[in-house]
Amino acid sequence: MRCRRVTSLLLAVAAGLAGCSVGGDTRPAPCGGLHISSWSQDHGVTDEFARYGDDASHPGAWTGGDGTHSVRLPDGRTLWLADDPVLDPVYPPPNPLGQPYPWRDTTGGRTPVWAHNAVLVMSAAGRLERTLPGGTPAAPAAYFPDPSAVPQVWRWPVQGVVEPRSPGAAEQVVRILLWDRVAGPPPWLYGVPLATEVATLSLPGLRLESIVQVSDQSAVPSPGRRVLYGAGAVHADGWTYVFGGDDGPGRSPALATSQAYLARVPQGRLADPSAWRYWNGTGWQASASRAVPVLGGGEGGGNGGGNGNGRRGVGSSLSVVRQDGTWVLFTMDAGGPAASGLSAVATYWACAPQGPWHGPAAGFRPPLPQDTSPQSAAVVYNPQIHAEFTRRDGLLLSYDVNWLGTSSAQVGAEVNRNAALYRPRFVRLRLGPVAASSGPSASSAGQAPAAAFATFATSPVRH
Repeated sequence: MRCRRVTSLLLAVAAGLAGCSVGGDTRPAPCGGLHISSWSQDHGVTDEFARYGDDASHPGAWTGGDGTHSVRLPDGRTLWLADDPVLDPVYPPPNPLGQPYPWRDTTGGRTPVWAHNAVLVMSAAGRLERTLPGGTPAAPAAYFPDPSAVPQVWRWPVQGVVEPRSPGAAEQVVRILLWDRVAGPPPWLYGVPLATEVATLSLPGLRLESIVQVSDQSAVPSPGRRVLYGAGAVHADGWTYVFGGDDGPGRSPALATSQAYLARVPQGRLADPSAWRYWNGTGWQASASRAVPVLGGGEGGGNGGGNGNGRRGVGSSLSVVRQDGTWVLFTMDAGGPAASGLSAVATYWACAPQGPWHGPAAGFRPPLPQDTSPQSAAVVYNPQIHAEFTRRDGLLLSYDVNWLGTSSAQVGAEVNRNAALYRPRFVRLRLGPVAASSGPSASSAGQAPAAAFATFATSPVRH
């Protein structure tokens, strides 16, 4: 199965974690450095995804995948957006190797059914109930269909928001940002970036109404500098702020760094390409070609936009939350000699979404699922904050799990003998002040070693 690189999510938390003013008070909230001060596993949400994935009573439903973005609907339901989902049944343990794991049938070289995307619906009570149909139960397919104009092009959903159908309208719709990619040779094994689109879904029926392209990057000569938007999206002061990212120079995903970009759109116009404005280092302008990074640039350098953002840059997926007046960015620790690649989450902080960003600060190493393989190559990637699930015990963060391998056949064999190796897991985080001596090492789980990973060949894992 193909796994992809994702650049992820920007969300604001209501009330104490708000990204906009509360109660008419427009005074700016105080800003100071924050990082992860403590974390613990959230077994409840992790187990709910495992329960749904193991339930054989839903033919053609999600049984594993990555991406793991979420958007809360006005009626309390939550949409979960999945990339490269497996839509094949899972069988109870033991697996054919005698191991105590739920598994999928790969006998005789069979390849389990999968698609490029899926949408899951969770009830207001927190129970996953269904996978929105793309195709039929007998022949499941992607919910957002692959574009037909060009062969081997697919869509990956990233962030979603609820907004008015048009500015000031009472009717609300769901907007889902999509990334278009096309198959390519190494190192573009997760696809060459092409464009950003916005899909509109009706409420409350969740009917797919339209898909509109908002940013075409196909003419940018260097694929590594093509920017896809939708890593994050947050409403603030009448705007939707949308983060994007490039693919970087195409080095090993364990070591490479990417750069983050920022756009904003008036609320209610996310699907209107003419309404998008891009940060150019000093202000907002209409041309995506003039956008500059707000974060990234590698070890010891700035970001090319005059902000001096970050000592190492970011991994290829990131997530941002605002607590009081401080923005905190979560990403896999990437780039530089101390980077831990596909094992540790690092953080940066800023007083505004366009920066300047400071960090990386100490992070943590997410735990892997149980597995008895003597030489496990399981990795974690794609940290995502789900602000709508914030509780008194902290923020909810998901991360994806996959297997590093030298071929798609090897990866498929591993994640199908143990279904937990290709499913999201969840933790609860608390944020605390950054100490003056805070550095890039991982906290709570000890020092994260420098990354060294196998060649990805035909099965890369994004980070």
